[in-house]
Amino acid sequence: MTTTPIKMFGAAWCGDCRRTKKQLDELGVDYEYIDLVADPSAADVAKEISGRMNIPVVLYPDASHQVEPSNADVEAKLRELSLI
Repeated sequence: MTTTPIKMFGAAWCGDCRRTKKQLDELGVDYEYIDLVADPSAADVAKEISGRMNIPVVLYPDASHQVEPSNADVEAKLRELSLI
C-alpha cells in the first residue's frame, strides 16, 4: 500500500467537516486538510473525486473515499487500513 496521506477536503463553516477534522485530530491520524475557502479551486478536485458537491470528502491512501462520513464510517475505514 502507498504511503499517500489521507486528504480531507472541507471548510470551517461546514459542521460535518469540523466533526470529521476533530475526529482525525483526536485519533492522531496524519492527514492533509484542504480548506476549500482558502483554495476554492480545490472544490473542483473534491467534486472530481466524489462526483458530488457535498463535503467533507475524505480521500484515503487506498484511493477510496467517503463523502459526509459518520464518525463510525471514518473509524471503520481507518481500522480497515490499519491506521488506528
